[in-house]
Amino acid sequence: MLELSIIGSPNSGKSTFFKAATLKDVKIADYPFTTLEPNEGLAYVTAPCVCTELGTKCIHCVSNVRFIAVKLWDVAGLVPEAHLGRGRGNEFLSDVMRASGLIQVVDASGRTDAEGNATEGFDPSSAVSMLEKELDYWMLSLLKKDWRVVQQGGDFVRTAAARLSGLGFTEFVVKRVAEKLGVSKDSGDMLLLDFVSSLRGQSKPSLIAANKSDVRSARSNIEKMRSEFPESPVVPTSAEIELALKEASKDGLIKYLPGSGDFQIINEERLNQKQKFAVSFMSEFLKEHGNTGVQQCLNKLVFELLEMIVVYPVADANRYTDKHGNVLPDAYLMRSGSTALDLAFAIHQDFGHKFIAATDARSKKSVAASYVLKDRDVISIKAAR
Repeated sequence: MLELSIIGSPNSGKSTFFKAATLKDVKIADYPFTTLEPNEGLAYVTAPCVCTELGTKCIHCVSNVRFIAVKLWDVAGLVPEAHLGRGRGNEFLSDVMRASGLIQVVDASGRTDAEGNATEGFDPSSAVSMLEKELDYWMLSLLKKDWRVVQQGGDFVRTAAARLSGLGFTEFVVKRVAEKLGVSKDSGDMLLLDFVSSLRGQSKPSLIAANKSDVRSARSNIEKMRSEFPESPVVPTSAEIELALKEASKDGLIKYLPGSGDFQIINEERLNQKQKFAVSFMSEFLKEHGNTGVQQCLNKLVFELLEMIVVYPVADANRYTDKHGNVLPDAYLMRSGSTALDLAFAIHQDFGHKFIAATDARSKKSVAASYVLKDRDVISIKAAR
């Protein structure tokens, strides 16, 4: 399953974002280091389901929207010099970097500093820079553990790739970045820092969740972040409103589809005065911003930055069902460029090892193991018994 991590300074709204995305109970409080142990939960990315297009109906989508699970991590807030052991975030840096992509949650209102303390007028751009710096310095410290081996004649690329392999960095990517920057055993710390920073940027895409965007002071800060970090998408976000909408929907007060720009009140008579005020405030926010940003962060990271596609494996290419007759029972996230054989392995190792052929359920034509999957493909895999 695809894994994503939420990172940010203490008290920036990470845990609220996590709960809004997963509806999993976590500690949420207005003080630093609410999160002491990493939280793990299931969040969902959304995509249009193919059932309507195929002229069939599945029971796995809502209003033709398919929800596809991803694993989401929320780790302790990172503070300046966390890579040196300061604060509580240092021990979780390895957990963060094992994820395929990162969501940097920052308090865009400027009312929380990099230490997680309440303040006014803080520049959230500096929090973004701090977070990236801590990740890079931590990666550099890992790299330096094997530096003596490199200086004594060890191959830099192989040594670095071996040290960083547990974080998902392949030797191919390490070699490509090292050659581009001209890194060698004689390189100083500044060049090595550029190396790990470039490596992180290529292998661990991230975006900025500009949280607390419902506060008016966030507007100018969001524009500043967009200007200073042009390579990282900045998504205006209100995790608190998303959480409130989901909980109200769960309680049957409203009908709300995550990521949408509006909601429907089911029975206004059930709302007390406080709830009516909250509903009005949330409605105005959605009219102004179009969405809360939480679902948009997940979707943008997965589909745009990580370049994932959605593929529907089926057993029966004619009825689009599994062997039990369930219509379009599964939706898999696959890397762009994945093949039919990759899909077979994703379904089960035995399917991959015993792969015979695959069928494009739309055209009913057989495709080879090397067939490059397209977004929204419906594929039937045939494997030996």
